[in-house]
Amino acid sequence: MRILQPAGWLRPKGYANGIEVRGRQIYVAGLIGWNAEEKFEAKDLSGQFAQLLRNLVTILAEADAGPEHIVRMTWYITDKQAHLQDIRRIGEIYREIMGRVFPVMAVVQVVALMEDEAKIEIEATAVVPD
Repeated sequence: MRILQPAGWLRPKGYANGIEVRGRQIYVAGLIGWNAEEKFEAKDLSGQFAQLLRNLVTILAEADAGPEHIVRMTWYITDKQAHLQDIRRIGEIYREIMGRVFPVMAVVQVVALMEDEAKIEIEATAVVPD
Protein backbone atom coordinates (compact mmCIF):
# COMPACT_ATOMS: atom_id res chain seq x y z
CA MET A 1 0.00 0.00 0.00
CA ARG A 2 1.34 3.41 -0.90
CA ILE A 3 -0.18 6.61 0.50
CA LEU A 4 -0.42 9.32 -2.17
CA GLN A 5 0.58 12.59 -0.55
CA PRO A 6 1.55 15.30 -3.06
CA ALA A 7 4.58 17.40 -2.13
CA GLY A 8 3.60 20.73 -0.61
CA TRP A 9 0.07 19.63 0.36
CA LEU A 10 -1.01 19.80 3.97
CA ARG A 11 -1.31 16.32 5.48
CA PRO A 12 -4.98 15.41 6.01
CA LYS A 13 -6.12 14.55 9.53
CA GLY A 14 -7.71 11.14 9.95
CA TYR A 15 -7.73 10.10 6.28
CA ALA A 16 -5.53 9.87 3.18
CA ASN A 17 -5.92 11.87 -0.04
CA GLY A 18 -5.16 8.77 -2.08
CA ILE A 19 -3.90 5.19 -1.78
CA GLU A 20 -2.34 2.87 -4.35
CA VAL A 21 -2.77 -0.90 -3.77
CA ARG A 22 -2.67 -4.28 -5.46
CA GLY A 23 -4.33 -7.43 -4.20
CA ARG A 24 -7.54 -9.26 -3.35
CA GLN A 25 -10.46 -6.83 -3.06
CA ILE A 26 -13.17 -6.96 -0.41
CA TYR A 27 -16.31 -4.82 -0.65
CA VAL A 28 -18.36 -4.27 2.48
CA ALA A 29 -21.95 -3.07 2.16
CA GLY A 30 -23.30 -0.14 4.12
CA LEU A 31 -23.22 -1.18 7.77
CA ILE A 32 -25.13 0.41 10.61
CA GLY A 33 -24.66 0.29 14.36
CA TRP A 34 -26.92 -2.55 15.34
CA ASN A 35 -25.84 -5.87 16.81
CA ALA A 36 -25.94 -9.37 15.26
CA GLU A 37 -29.65 -9.62 16.14
CA GLU A 38 -30.31 -6.35 14.25
CA LYS A 39 -31.11 -4.46 17.46
CA PHE A 40 -29.73 -1.06 18.39
CA GLU A 41 -28.10 -1.15 21.82
CA ALA A 42 -26.98 2.49 21.52
CA LYS A 43 -29.20 5.40 20.62
CA ASP A 44 -26.38 7.95 20.22
CA LEU A 45 -24.04 8.46 17.27
CA SER A 46 -20.81 7.46 19.02
CA GLY A 47 -22.34 4.30 20.50
CA GLN A 48 -23.71 3.24 17.13
CA PHE A 49 -20.36 4.10 15.52
CA ALA A 50 -18.51 1.78 17.92
CA GLN A 51 -20.88 -1.11 17.16
CA LEU A 52 -20.66 -0.42 13.43
CA LEU A 53 -16.84 -0.61 13.51
CA ARG A 54 -16.99 -3.87 15.47
CA ASN A 55 -19.37 -5.20 12.81
CA LEU A 56 -16.95 -4.11 10.07
CA VAL A 57 -13.98 -5.84 11.74
CA THR A 58 -16.06 -9.01 12.12
CA ILE A 59 -16.98 -9.04 8.42
CA LEU A 60 -13.38 -8.41 7.35
CA ALA A 61 -12.25 -11.33 9.52
CA GLU A 62 -14.48 -13.61 7.41
CA ALA A 63 -12.12 -12.82 4.50
CA ASP A 64 -8.94 -13.16 6.62
CA ALA A 65 -8.57 -9.38 6.58
CA GLY A 66 -8.49 -6.64 9.17
CA PRO A 67 -8.75 -2.88 9.54
CA GLU A 68 -5.21 -2.47 8.16
CA HIS A 69 -6.53 -3.62 4.76
CA ILE A 70 -9.23 -0.92 4.46
CA VAL A 71 -8.44 1.51 1.66
CA ARG A 72 -11.75 3.39 1.32
CA MET A 73 -14.67 4.32 3.57
CA THR A 74 -17.80 6.34 2.87
CA TRP A 75 -19.67 7.52 5.96
CA TYR A 76 -23.32 8.60 5.81
CA ILE A 77 -24.45 10.53 8.89
CA THR A 78 -27.87 11.95 9.70
CA ASP A 79 -26.69 14.83 11.89
CA LYS A 80 -23.57 16.83 11.03
CA GLN A 81 -23.74 18.84 14.26
CA ALA A 82 -23.92 15.70 16.42
CA HIS A 83 -20.88 14.39 14.53
CA LEU A 84 -18.91 17.60 15.05
CA GLN A 85 -19.90 17.87 18.73
CA ASP A 86 -18.71 14.32 19.40
CA ILE A 87 -15.72 14.32 17.00
CA ARG A 88 -13.15 13.75 19.75
CA ARG A 89 -14.99 10.68 21.08
CA ILE A 90 -15.55 9.39 17.54
CA GLY A 91 -11.79 9.68 16.92
CA GLU A 92 -11.03 7.79 20.14
CA ILE A 93 -13.44 5.00 19.22
CA TYR A 94 -12.00 4.79 15.72
CA ARG A 95 -8.39 4.46 16.95
CA GLU A 96 -9.43 1.99 19.66
CA ILE A 97 -11.12 -0.39 17.20
CA MET A 98 -9.33 0.33 13.91
CA GLY A 99 -5.88 1.36 15.09
CA ARG A 100 -3.91 3.94 13.15
CA VAL A 101 -5.47 3.06 9.78
CA PHE A 102 -6.43 6.14 7.77
CA PRO A 103 -7.91 5.22 4.37
CA VAL A 104 -9.41 7.56 1.81
CA MET A 105 -12.69 8.76 3.28
CA ALA A 106 -15.77 10.80 2.62
CA VAL A 107 -18.37 11.84 5.20
CA VAL A 108 -21.76 12.83 3.85
CA GLN A 109 -24.78 14.15 5.73
CA VAL A 110 -28.02 12.56 4.55
CA VAL A 111 -31.64 13.26 5.40
CA ALA A 112 -32.28 9.74 6.67
CA LEU A 113 -31.07 6.15 6.53
CA MET A 114 -33.21 3.13 5.74
CA GLU A 115 -33.39 2.09 9.40
CA ASP A 116 -35.11 4.91 11.29
CA GLU A 117 -32.99 4.50 14.45
CA ALA A 118 -29.67 4.51 12.55
CA LYS A 119 -27.49 7.60 13.01
CA ILE A 120 -24.61 6.44 10.77
CA GLU A 121 -23.91 4.02 7.93
CA ILE A 122 -20.48 3.18 6.52
CA GLU A 123 -19.46 1.24 3.44
CA ALA A 124 -15.87 0.15 2.95
CA THR A 125 -13.40 -1.36 0.51
CA ALA A 126 -10.41 -3.38 1.66
CA VAL A 127 -7.49 -4.81 -0.30
CA VAL A 128 -5.35 -7.67 0.96
CA PRO A 129 -1.93 -7.50 -0.73
CA ASP A 130 -0.88 -10.25 -3.16
